[in-house]
Amino acid sequence: MAGFTILTVCSGNICRSPLAEQLLRVGLAYWPEVTLGSAGTIGLTGQAMPPEAADLSRHFGGDPSGHVARVLTVEQLSEANLVFAMSREHRRAIVELFPKAIRYTFTIREFARLVGDVTDEDLDEAAALPLDDVAGRFSTLVGFAASQRGAVGPPEHPDDDDVVDPYRRSDEVYAESARQLVPAVNDVVSLFHRSAKVHQP
Repeated sequence: MAGFTILTVCSGNICRSPLAEQLLRVGLAYWPEVTLGSAGTIGLTGQAMPPEAADLSRHFGGDPSGHVARVLTVEQLSEANLVFAMSREHRRAIVELFPKAIRYTFTIREFARLVGDVTDEDLDEAAALPLDDVAGRFSTLVGFAASQRGAVGPPEHPDDDDVVDPYRRSDEVYAESARQLVPAVNDVVSLFHRSAKVHQP
């Protein structure tokens, strides 16, 4: 059975991208076909999450215990079906490293914004696939989100598509980072659940 791989990317791979990875893993745990991973554009290779980030993960139901930071590679990008950057800066770095990834790379807040008003009718491509073709159904979401790039208006402020970097900053910045990231993760998970279950009338 085909799988579906989601890669989350930030700078050091110790705060934002592992938090996103761990929360998506919880939200999408129902589907063993989904593989999750994370990496950093300047990955602090071998490091664990700082206590503040690990605490946030646990607070939202994630498991930070086994995380080990790694640096982003072309191989990881080529194997991914969907890449969630934590900021526009990371999205640019991803596409520079592997230009083909432009088709399936979004900042996670951008993706949530693009699919924010999706209807079941918009999910007709997923609905046409067998219910057990979960990877196929999830793949249609990537194409749909990409198609919305020209149709959905831009954010009020460009940095509304970014998740702020809390590394070595205050507890308040960690909390703000989570306030930006967690709703986007929840929107993504909700959409994936809908696409897995939608059926043709």
